[in-house]
This record gives sequence, C-alpha cells and structure tokens, in this order.
Amino acid sequence: MLNRVFSADEIRYLKLLQNQYKTIQEASAEVAHLRAVLHLPKGTEHFMSDLHGEHAAFLHILHNASGVIKRKINDLYCNLLSTHERDMLSTLIYYPDEKLALLKKQGVVNQEWYRLTIYRLVEVCRMCSVKYTRARVRSSMPKEMGSLIQELLFADGTPDKEGYYREVMQSILETGQADAMIIALSKVIQTLAIDRLHIIGDIFDRGPRADLILDALENYHKVDVQWGNHDIVWMGAAALSEACIAQIIVTSVKYGNLETLEVGYGISLRPLAMLAMTHYADDTCDAFLPRDNGEDLHEDEMELARMHKAAAVLQFKLEGQLIARHPEYNMDDRRVLHRIDFENQTVEIEGKRYPLRSCNFPTIDPADPYTLTPVEREVMDRLVLEFAHSEKLQRHVQFLYSAGGMYLRCNGNLLYHGCIPMNEDGEFAPIPVTGKGALCGRAGIEAADKLARQGYFATLGSPVRQDGQDFLWYLGSGPNSPVFGKAKMATFERYFVRDKETHVEKKNAYYDFQDDEATALRILREFDLSENGLIINGHVPVKLGQGESPIKAGGKLLVIDGGLSRAYQPVTGIAGYTLIFTSHEVDLVAHQPFESTASAISAEQDIHSVQSLVRSMPRRLLIADTDDGEALRGRIDDLMALIAAYRSGVIKEMRG
Repeated sequence: MLNRVFSADEIRYLKLLQNQYKTIQEASAEVAHLRAVLHLPKGTEHFMSDLHGEHAAFLHILHNASGVIKRKINDLYCNLLSTHERDMLSTLIYYPDEKLALLKKQGVVNQEWYRLTIYRLVEVCRMCSVKYTRARVRSSMPKEMGSLIQELLFADGTPDKEGYYREVMQSILETGQADAMIIALSKVIQTLAIDRLHIIGDIFDRGPRADLILDALENYHKVDVQWGNHDIVWMGAAALSEACIAQIIVTSVKYGNLETLEVGYGISLRPLAMLAMTHYADDTCDAFLPRDNGEDLHEDEMELARMHKAAAVLQFKLEGQLIARHPEYNMDDRRVLHRIDFENQTVEIEGKRYPLRSCNFPTIDPADPYTLTPVEREVMDRLVLEFAHSEKLQRHVQFLYSAGGMYLRCNGNLLYHGCIPMNEDGEFAPIPVTGKGALCGRAGIEAADKLARQGYFATLGSPVRQDGQDFLWYLGSGPNSPVFGKAKMATFERYFVRDKETHVEKKNAYYDFQDDEATALRILREFDLSENGLIINGHVPVKLGQGESPIKAGGKLLVIDGGLSRAYQPVTGIAGYTLIFTSHEVDLVAHQPFESTASAISAEQDIHSVQSLVRSMPRRLLIADTDDGEALRGRIDDLMALIAAYRSGVIKEMRG
C-alpha cells in the first residue's frame, strides 16, 4: 500500500474524504466499525402494494408491521402473559396515544401498571434492536426521551447497577413522564421492527384519503415507492397536464370520493359543478352515478353524476388533443368523439358501429368535437390553478419523485408495479418514448422514468415539459405503458355503449407469461439480477376466491395486490397481501378486512392475517449480503485508500 500511486482524481476525492476522517486513527476506527456492521443480520423489509386511499387499513398494517410486532410479543411473553394482555400490549404499541387515553378512562392505569408496561415495552424494544448498531438504535429515539430510553434499553443486568435502574424508573413515574416514555418506546419499536418499507405502487384513488397515506410515508424512516398507474396520473395532474387533471376528477367523482381532492388537497370543484348544472341539469346521467366504495356517498348523487359527465367530456376532448399531438403513441383509435354519428346516435369503435346509450353532448360541436367551449376552457384554467397552488399535493408529488421510480433493484430482487410490456411472442414490446424512438425492456423503462421526471421538473411551457406531461398521461393509460398493462382504457365505451364486447380491456401479453418461469428469469437477467432473485409485482388483484395464487413462475414472481381497496375485495376474497423479507426467510401475509381504527383500539381487534413461507434462506443473511453491504465495502475501500495516502505522505493528517 505504501507504494501505491494515486491519480489526481483520486487525490481530489480523498481530500474531500479527509474532511470527515482527519487522521489515520479516525479512518482506522471507522474501518473497524464498518467491517463489524457487515456481520450484523440483514434488516427486515416490508412490502405493500395497491393501497388505493385505504388509509385506516394501511396505517394499521404499517403500525403492526404485518404482524412482525405481534410475533415478537408472542415470542417474549406467550408463557408469561395472557392472550388479552398480549393483545393490549400490541394495541398500545400500534396506537399509544389513543390506547393510553382509553385505558385511563377505564381505570386500568396506575403506578404499578406504568412500571410493568414500561419494562415490557423495553423488552420488546430490546428484541427489535438486536439487528442494529447502538448508533442506529439511538437515532430512532426522540431527543426528549432518548437518554432515558438508552439507560433502560442498554441495562446490563449487573447487581451493582440495580439500584440505579430502579431509580431511573422511579424518576420517570414521579416526574409524570410515564405517558411520554410509553409513547416514545412504542414509536421506537415501530421504527426498529421494519428496516425498510417498499410501496409497489397505486397509493391513490378509490379509497377516501390517499393524502393521509402520503403524510405517513413522508415521515417514515426509510421508504421507496414504485410508481403505479394511479400515482402517475396524479403526478401528471400536479405537473399541470390537463388530460391528467380531467382523469383525476373523473375517477374521484366516479367513486363518490372527493375527500382526497377537496379536504386533503384543498382543490375546489365548484367551477365544474356550475358547468355541470348549466349544461346537464335535465340529463338523467344514468351511466354516471357514483359507485359505492364502502364510504358514505355525496349528499346529492345527481349533482355528482352531472359533474362526472361534464368531467368525462372534458377528459375525452383533452385526450383527443393529446393523442393527435403524438402519433407515435399509436392510439388514434381512442379518439372517439369525431366518430359519433349524432343524427343516428351511433359511434364507430374499432371499425364497427354501435348504438349509443345517450347522445346528449351539449358542449360538443360535431364539426370540431375536441375543442373546449369558452366555459369549459375557463373551468379547466381554474382547475389548473387549483392543482398548481395546492401546496400539499405538490409536496406529496415531489416526495413521489424523490423516493420513487418506475422500478427498483433491491437486495437481489426486482420491484415494479405493473409489467414489462411484451408482444404476443413473449419478446419485450417497444415503449414510445418521445425523442428516443421505441425502446424495449429495461432501456425503455429507464427512458420512461427520465421522461416522467421531465414532465414535472422541466421548464414550464417548454416543449420538453409538454412532452413529459403528455407522456405521464400515456403511462396512465397507454397500450405499452409499463404501469398500465392493457391495450386500452374503455372509459367512453363503458359510459355510452351497452354492448359489452366494447368494454373489454385486453391485458398486455406479459400477463400471459406471468406464470412462466423462463420469462421471469429472462426479466431478471434483463435487469442484471441473478436467478435467485424475486420479481415483486402489484397492479392486478389476485383472485384468491377463484383459486388464483399470488406465487407465480415457479416462485420467482410474487403478485401482492390482494385487494386492500374495498372496491376489489368481493373479487379477491381477501383484503390485501403484504410481504416480509427477514434475514431468515420471505413470508407472504394475507390479510382479512380491517373493521376500523376505533375497534382496533377499543376491542384490540387486530387484522386477522395468515402468514405463509415463500422461501427460506440457506443461511441467515447479513448486511454483507445486501446492497447496503456492497456500499459499505466500497466505503471501506475508500477509507483504506485514505489511510494509505496518509501513510505514504501523499496527504497529511489534519490535527487540532
């Protein structure tokens, strides 16, 4: 090492590193620390998908870590505490503020209860902390209570300190800090139970409060998001794509769910309501009544139906304009308005004529069907301003861009929401990335990721920004979109054509090969992953009630959309899948419907979940076996180079 020759670039980098490690001793100590970290067990990864605005169920699963915390409590106390006591302790960890308040009302809480509960929480916390360095454990603690928690957590059990720890506990009780200690310990347990959270797409739509889910994700200690088709459309709306804004409003009104828009993001739909009342007051709007999504519907369903139709017509016009701008999308068949025969009340779909359910289109000019009327233009302009000025929406979308992407390679596994677009022969299909021609497979998906970012971050009003905005819409409903995965979105047909043959939305050929192990292996190779990796997928609900399995392709591909959204539960037969990847194994967890947060707190009703083993590791995985381990080895190499530079005199130590 003393004879090593350093390039000018290496010396420049090492001088930057020198600012952190000023001496041989500091660098050597860090090398020793990092080498030790490599031998810690791999942290637990938690995978969730297709949340669809179901914030209460999502938060419960997040708090209980898909049963990880309950299993640790059972391991510790199965022979010491009753089932009721273990359930109460679990619920206290999931909802510490609310459960404490309820227990106080019930007269359960006293000094002895506090003492026992804090000791038990410390034991659970200690069990959750065994995979981490002390520094990592300390970083998960709130500043206000961190030093006290450390004293209890790292107690060595020696008789000499018994009085010391007893006094620490007594002081917590006498100074009125017991509640704060319980709340802090519960949150530390939640943080340490899961090392990293993966969201495999579709946070938005259908359920009531996607914004509350994103509030939680923003504050989660380590999370990534693989964009879903519903997320992409909201991202496009925040980027001020008019077609995406119209689609968002149509979906929200369709499911009778305006809370996310109006309450969560402060976006007023009053301009749309006025447009609907003016032009559709005498329209029955039968095909536009909101669906029951399990929540109470808006007080005036007919008002929603009129708004729904007005927004849908806006959507068809704006999409028609967008498709005309992009012949490379090969979507001209989705430009339907100019194919309407208003006199005979029919429409041409894929070369065939069908009668219309209704031909009441008061804002469509047959001679110029895709142009917005002056009133529609005014409504659209006001909606664009609403989306632009929603601080919370813009913040959430910026989070999705910074924490997310089209796919993720993580610890040997491949994560994506929808599909890798394929042709019917099983070859990767081209993705029409503007300015890049047609790219397939990984190259196409990476180009799509880049263009999606340009749609939000490029200069507003620039051609690059416009292309990116339009492509965000394409990703939400285009035939070779990796997150949509269908030949078309038959929105117009479902509203206006009774013949159900027009309603069919053929899936991409990827789904024909989804159970083929050779295809899964080819996809893994496409992303430079080994055959030992897993593909973790969402998007299409697994119909467990019809005998479908979430484990496909010989165990190489896992589909974890099991229907967390209530709208899908009659089809799936369950209420969602999650995945847990520990240092020992990969487990699939199937969840039953979540009743309510209130019943979870008061009756200690956890979600009933069934865990099944997907894969056992041949040995316990260490951090050395992970992506973080690879990064740490690179860091160690850099530090060893710095030490060599110090020893050879190329760089001098910085003392004092």
